Amino acid sequence: MNPESLLQPDFDFDQLVNRDHSNSLKYDGRLSMFGKSDVIPLWVADMDFASPAAVTEALLQRASHPIYGYSSFPESTYRALMDWLKRRHGWHIEREWIVLCPGVVPSLSAAVMAFTEPGDAVIVQPPVYFPFFSAVTDSARSLVLNPLNLDNDQYQIDFSHLESCAAHAKMLLLCSPHNPVGRVWRKDELERLLAIAAQYNLIIFADEIHADLVYPPAKHQMLAPMSQQPKNIITAVAPSKTFNIPGLNLSALIIPDAGQRQALVKVFERMHISAANPFSMVAFEAAYQHGDAWLDALLSYLQQSRDFVLHYVSEHLPEIHAITPEGTYLVWLDCRALGLDDAALKQFFIQQAGVGLSPGRLFGEAGSGFMRMNIAAPRSVIAAALQRIANALSTHKK
Repeated sequence: MNPESLLQPDFDFDQLVNRDHSNSLKYDGRLSMFGKSDVIPLWVADMDFASPAAVTEALLQRASHPIYGYSSFPESTYRALMDWLKRRHGWHIEREWIVLCPGVVPSLSAAVMAFTEPGDAVIVQPPVYFPFFSAVTDSARSLVLNPLNLDNDQYQIDFSHLESCAAHAKMLLLCSPHNPVGRVWRKDELERLLAIAAQYNLIIFADEIHADLVYPPAKHQMLAPMSQQPKNIITAVAPSKTFNIPGLNLSALIIPDAGQRQALVKVFERMHISAANPFSMVAFEAAYQHGDAWLDALLSYLQQSRDFVLHYVSEHLPEIHAITPEGTYLVWLDCRALGLDDAALKQFFIQQAGVGLSPGRLFGEAGSGFMRMNIAAPRSVIAAALQRIANALSTHKK
């Protein structure tokens, strides 16, 4: 790999990259998902931006070796993550704390199986990313809902209700930053959550996969280094959302407690799951080693897109209200003023607007009447989708 090429501003987020016929779930899955293939797809949470050139170069270099056999992780992969967390988040972690694993979603299920028993209560905070629910219910655990409250245009944790839930629960699945509502939890909120967890000996699985995607003045706080009992915090991180490489399926769990690490590793071993893919590891390493400038440019572009969407919705879509995301590239749209039930709302966006969004009901009952929009696409695509929605609303009102 040519080190000089890694320093070049190789990113152009306005560039249209044709993803048709690339086996993209987001694009090639439109017909099966929406019943038509001409919707603008703003649903699946990946980006329509080319990944950093350093990642592509690393993959090409690895592909040039013609044998793709069983692999093991080099120390440089661990070091890349350790350096990234220290550099970007001020968190110094030990090498032995890291468990590399195949994606955050399977890690959710593995953690529930490792740290709870059938029938144990596990808390989730809807509206939330839907695998949080199935990780609990598919493992024969008891699902306990601690719904977020929408107050003054911002979602809040209901701490009094959380405490009543924690008194009878074993584990909490925390989404931080939160998908789909875009909250970046403040330090005082996380301190209060940690106090409740300590009082009731609650294990927290902190899904921090969007930790790198935060807009100033908000600042992401890694949960574990704030805790007086870090052994009860399992942290999930990944380069997948940050650098648009989710299809490579490699993430990391940070588990300070040796016993808990071994318990989780045993679950993966029991399922014969290995994350050591020869391509995913080099992409993981290259992204964390060389992705800073690309990410900084991405964040600037996404923040401008976020502000563009918020302004457009406010000015031209009065029946819809956009909740301002402090992090992620997802915008949570409150469509309740349209007066449509969830089935009709979904069909309105597909059939009348020609835009493929994620129905809020996927994220739990608390998402009823909402839609999730992925804005990680060239701004011209986002503008075209908003114009389609405006045209559809104009017709809808007649």
